[in-house]
Amino acid sequence: MTKTTKNPRGCGYRRLWTVRGRIGGLQSRVMGARVSEVAAVAVLLVCVSCATPVREDDAAGRAAGRSPEVVSLLGRPLYSPAPGEKPALEAQLDAARAEAAKRPDDPELQIWVARRLGYLWRFNEAIDEYSRALGRRGPAPGGRAHPDCAPLLRHRGHRYISIRRFDAAIADLERAAELTRDSPDAIEPDGQPNARNIPLTTLKFNIGYHLALARYLSGDFDAAMEAWRQTSLFAQRYDDNRVATAYWRWLSLMRLNRRDEATAELRAISTDMDIIENHAYHRLLLLYKGERSEEQTMADVAETSADFAAIGYGVGMRRLLLGDAEGAKRWFERVVATEHWPAFGFIAAEVELKRMGPLGNPPTTQ
Repeated sequence: MTKTTKNPRGCGYRRLWTVRGRIGGLQSRVMGARVSEVAAVAVLLVCVSCATPVREDDAAGRAAGRSPEVVSLLGRPLYSPAPGEKPALEAQLDAARAEAAKRPDDPELQIWVARRLGYLWRFNEAIDEYSRALGRRGPAPGGRAHPDCAPLLRHRGHRYISIRRFDAAIADLERAAELTRDSPDAIEPDGQPNARNIPLTTLKFNIGYHLALARYLSGDFDAAMEAWRQTSLFAQRYDDNRVATAYWRWLSLMRLNRRDEATAELRAISTDMDIIENHAYHRLLLLYKGERSEEQTMADVAETSADFAAIGYGVGMRRLLLGDAEGAKRWFERVVATEHWPAFGFIAAEVELKRMGPLGNPPTTQ
């Protein structure tokens, strides 16, 4: 039922993905189960009901005496859901911990504990879990550290982005890329399955994607482009992966003032692409190509939805690149006023507002 691909350093990375035909029936049984029953099967399911957690109001978080999960790049405290607010996700975390306790030296099970912490927006605890498994913080689980485990570094790098520590993310992801350079690739199981229950990405794709993003957020657009292009080699056959990388490549090239190359990125983008997850990126690319208006791009996208951060940032960037700094700033401010603060579009909007400064001056292109 499981398949393990070993990297050169001996770190197992199994596919914890059951036969897809069985997932639907198991999911339907779990949705009607008691919390204790959910916990019993959560590890098999990977994710059953991963509704996006909703951030408490900043003032409510302070009133409850809780520390913020992170302080935004603009100085705003950002909170994870309060304990007990997301019982299904917490039950899945408990189940992952129970499984990890049975084999405490298995790095993949430690990864799942940390991933489930991430779905609760408890990113600092997730980073601590990865660090312990890597042998970088306190005793390693089971007494055995895995300092050269690429999946551990890949996931910790992602969560460093979530808490706005881009340099730490780059260091982890560059090391993960080095460790996997000559090894076979492996499908990554989804923690939050898409509508078709198809995991779309691989370990190498996700290492490159997050590395490129961290470099982009740091303002190193040349290095970001290098990583985006490497990432594209692992896009497989899925249009979702193609639009995700094309979107960020277009932005990177435009920031580098390489507009002809940016235009070339849009040639393969069409309305009839088979998109499963990344509808926001697809819409934005059609906007950049001139086949959609801003109004069409934003149609049916509520500010309370997770997609708003991505689309709002992308529309704002188009305004910025067209010379409308004030219009761009208004879009970025709308994004950071929403509750989806771990979203990449939200983080990128923070970055742009910080670069613009209080007067709204646009950043220079290279």
